[in-house]
Amino acid sequence: MRITIPSIKQQLKKVDWNLFIFLVLFLNVKLLLKVLALCFIYFRRFNFSFRFSVKQSGLPLFYPAMIGIALINFIIFSLYREHHYTVMFLTGTAFWIMCILALHQVALSVNHEPPQKIHNTILLFFVVNSIVSAAILFAIIVKTGEINPYRYQGLYQQYFISTGDYIRGLTFDTSTTNAILNAFGLVYFLSRKQMLMSLLCMMILLLTCSNFTNLLVLVCLVMLFIFRSDREQKSIIIVQLALVIIFMTNVSPQNNKYATYIVEKAFCRKEPQGRKAVNTIPVTAIADNLLTEEERKRKTAQLYLDSMARVRMLAESIAILRGEIVKQTPVFDISKITAINIHTPEYQHRQDSSEARLQAIVFLHQIEHQSGPLSFKIDSLPGRQQLPGKFIAWQQTFRFMREHPAKLIAGNGMGKFSSKLAFRATGLRVAGGYPSKYKYVGNDFRDNHLALYLSFFVEDSGLHSISNTPNSFYDQLLGEYGLAGVACFLFFYLWYFAKGLKKLTYGLPVLFIMSAAFFTDYWFEQLSVVIMFELLGLLNKRETVVINQHRHA
Repeated sequence: MRITIPSIKQQLKKVDWNLFIFLVLFLNVKLLLKVLALCFIYFRRFNFSFRFSVKQSGLPLFYPAMIGIALINFIIFSLYREHHYTVMFLTGTAFWIMCILALHQVALSVNHEPPQKIHNTILLFFVVNSIVSAAILFAIIVKTGEINPYRYQGLYQQYFISTGDYIRGLTFDTSTTNAILNAFGLVYFLSRKQMLMSLLCMMILLLTCSNFTNLLVLVCLVMLFIFRSDREQKSIIIVQLALVIIFMTNVSPQNNKYATYIVEKAFCRKEPQGRKAVNTIPVTAIADNLLTEEERKRKTAQLYLDSMARVRMLAESIAILRGEIVKQTPVFDISKITAINIHTPEYQHRQDSSEARLQAIVFLHQIEHQSGPLSFKIDSLPGRQQLPGKFIAWQQTFRFMREHPAKLIAGNGMGKFSSKLAFRATGLRVAGGYPSKYKYVGNDFRDNHLALYLSFFVEDSGLHSISNTPNSFYDQLLGEYGLAGVACFLFFYLWYFAKGLKKLTYGLPVLFIMSAAFFTDYWFEQLSVVIMFELLGLLNKRETVVINQHRHA
């Protein structure tokens, strides 16, 4: 006992607990916890001495530049005259400020704590994240009763190809967030020759079934294998590539087929099969104040019939329990039963009636009720039948810029074309909550990316894929901040982390993964994976500086 207690204390001292708690809270999906994380870290380490610079000695100029461009648009286009937009503008500015505050504290940790202490903190984070991810998978296995839920088609295919969506990890954010974090961890631990942790991150990454992230990692591993690896690292890379093949062919082959279908649809213009447009909206899903008198009568009748059916089923269940009705159970010859019939209804995909779809349907009805029919129809968007939503979103952005060349320099304004803020301000609740009395929907956003999003999400859940959302930081950058924003991102952010490419180890592949991931979502506004990227980038750059100082000493 005397030996164990000092040993535990010694291990605890090797972790930057302030940074660890901050990462756990800030990476959580809840905005309230992100704010709490900032309050906690600034209480523990009170420092508001900000210094921005294009050099490593200061913070990147990118964040204040984004606020500056948004402010210029706010003034030049007199957007302050719209009261609701002013609230949205202040909200968007607050998100950028949160990015600055978080990066500042991460930089303080990297600059003032021993590198090994930061490495131990990162190691602990990924260990805990792996434990939580494994626990979620175990809960799914218990619920389904199947060792491999990725092939389990019961429960109306609640899991099956969608099992990876539930592996959200310690952040409890989307599975894509967990996938990108583990992609970072995979190359980070591989570079540091912590092979077991690298393999663990690969396994968690595969469990999320993030096809795009898997592709990024495969490219990274091949490049590392060719240019930046010794014999030991090459052997682990081969094992990791084998894991990918095993998972995609034996554990979740249907996910492999889905990825192939998306590629064919994007580049071969493959026509989707068996899809039907949604032409009607369930009257029971619409608020009474948006219905005509006749529609309200139909809604009342439908609700009455549904409630009577539920009452009848409940009465029969109670009668059976009391013995008043003997439930007839058919007798089966067990010898004739060979396998579960997966063609029965409970093993088939059920027409989606999820909350996300109902919200999209109701919101669409509200828009049409207030503004009249818009171009939200399934077949009205160019390439809608052949291309994933993300491709169409870029077509919309380029078309908008051609039609509004004056917006090409500084964009259309914060939250007015393509961003998580724009979706949040609609009140649709697909990107977080927003005060209902300050809801704002810009015309350009409504007629382009919002129309595109709704055209997919009023349909069955089979189309509720990341490939069909318009979400992309690069799209946001061009649409809302213009070429000025693109230039600021390239020179004040990417170049800031890319300096000394030949000397960086894990920083270079992590930079590649993050740069590519910006195509898939509004990651800065997510306030999640970007902070882990910045931590790893700053840490690697500091290590290269220290090594160079020792060489010149």
